[in-house]
Amino acid sequence: MANEAVPIPPDLTAALRAGRRVVVLSGAGISAESGVPTFRDAQTGHWARFRPEDLATPEAFRRNPKLVWDWYAARRAQLQRVTPNPGHHALVQMERRLPHFLIATQNVDGLHARAGSRQVLELHGNITRTKCFTENLLVDAWTDGPETPPKCPRCGGWLRPDVVWFNEMLPAAIFEEGQAASARCEVFLSVGTSALVYPAASLPLEALRAGAVLVEINPQPTPLTPHATHFLCGPSGQVLPALVRAAWPDAHPESAQ
Repeated sequence: MANEAVPIPPDLTAALRAGRRVVVLSGAGISAESGVPTFRDAQTGHWARFRPEDLATPEAFRRNPKLVWDWYAARRAQLQRVTPNPGHHALVQMERRLPHFLIATQNVDGLHARAGSRQVLELHGNITRTKCFTENLLVDAWTDGPETPPKCPRCGGWLRPDVVWFNEMLPAAIFEEGQAASARCEVFLSVGTSALVYPAASLPLEALRAGAVLVEINPQPTPLTPHATHFLCGPSGQVLPALVRAAWPDAHPESAQ
């Protein structure tokens, strides 16, 4: 991978080295480089005949809980075959070199944590976790029975994946933490996101209003691009390691070691 070919503005590397607070918003692009299909890309084969409204809304779950549970079980099985990529590992290296560093991710795959990132806000939840549909509380273990989905061991209600579905609100405390961090940071990186999905897409604008250096890393422009201080055009798995190496020449951003 020709990381050296990625041009990194010197004033950006200076801002990173001098920065005490850096926030990253990551989207589907960084996960796609690990082979994680987007929601719609995953709708192949048997699943191609279903609409998102059939698979990822509270109403769909009430209507056909087994269908929705099986869909997310299939997506979890896909995730077992993927691993974090150099973009994820570069963010781990960045976190190790900055006093205050936070990733707010729209992804539900848990790859940031698997790479070694510690300060991660999962805005849309995590597909590997399970919670009670009735009580909205996490459930770590349950007894499998003949029914699908399984039942909550506390209340007997259905279990569901701990992800934010269409027509649901983001977890308020998590999003508010992301807002507060964005309003305080000196550098904000928007990585692999379309900048179209709100309210997460408001975080870089929050940082910009507070005077942060706004950096967009994406293979193509988005609605955020005209507002960015720097637009680094390319895949995050190439650009992020180059950015880390430019700011900290002793870093080895391709791995978390």
